Amino acid sequence: MDYTDILYEVRNRVAWITINRPEVMNAFRGTTCEELLHAFNRAGYDREVGAIVLAGAGDRAFCTGGDQSAHDGNYDGRGTIGLPMEELHAVIRDVPKPVIARVQGYAIGGGNVLATICDLTICSDKATFGQVGPKMGSVDPGYGTAFLARVVGEKKAREIWYLCRRYSGEDAVQMGLANLCVPAAELDATVQSWAEELCERSPTALAIAKRSFNMDTAHQAGIAGMGLMALKLYYDTDESREGVTALQEKRQPDFRKYAK
Repeated sequence: MDYTDILYEVRNRVAWITINRPEVMNAFRGTTCEELLHAFNRAGYDREVGAIVLAGAGDRAFCTGGDQSAHDGNYDGRGTIGLPMEELHAVIRDVPKPVIARVQGYAIGGGNVLATICDLTICSDKATFGQVGPKMGSVDPGYGTAFLARVVGEKKAREIWYLCRRYSGEDAVQMGLANLCVPAAELDATVQSWAEELCERSPTALAIAKRSFNMDTAHQAGIAGMGLMALKLYYDTDESREGVTALQEKRQPDFRKYAK
C-alpha cells in the first residue's frame, strides 16, 4: 500500500507510524485513518517488529483530532461518522505489541484520545494535552471519555472534558496521562530507547499482558459504538454545526440558542 498521509519506518525492530500532515497540525481525515489501520496491522503482525511508536510529523503537534475542513455534519470516509474511529481505536488496543505515543506538541481532541489509548505515552516539555469537544460541538463516547476516567480518575476526566482546558507534559505525567516528560531534544532518543527495551522482553508475555490489561475495559468498545450512532445524529444538528461555523467565523459559539 502506498501511503499519502502517514510515514512508516522500522528502526531496529521498532515500527514508527507517523501522521504526516503537519500543515493541519496532523489532524486526521478518512484517508489518514485508513492508512493508520493498515500500518498498525502491518506492524502488529510483523514478526520482526517488537514495538510500535505512534508519532506526528513536525514540531507543533502530535495530533489535533479530526480535520475540521472535512467535517460538515460528517467526515470524508467510511464508518459511523465518516471516520472509522471504532476500528482505529480497536487496532491500537488489539495489536499484540506495545504502542508508545510520542507527543512532541499538541495532543488535542481526537489526538488526546489516541495518546490515552496507547499503552505508553512519552511527551516533551513542549507538549500540550487537552480536549475541545464541547467547545466544538463534538464528543468522543467510550474510549475518549469512559476510558480516560480509567486512566486519570473520574473527577479529572470530567474536568478535562467539561472545561476543555490545556495541560502541560508535566501535568500529564502527574495525572497519569503520560509516563514520562523529557526535554524536546531528548524525545526521539528516549522513545526509541524505551521501545528497544520492550523489544528485549518476551513478545508472548507482552501480548498476554496487554490483552489482560485491556480485558476489564473491553466493554467500552460497545459503548463507543452505540455512542457513535448517537454522535452521527448529533452531528446533523444545528447545535453541533455551530462549533465549526464559529471556528470558521472566528467567534465564540452560541450553542444554547440551538439546544432543545
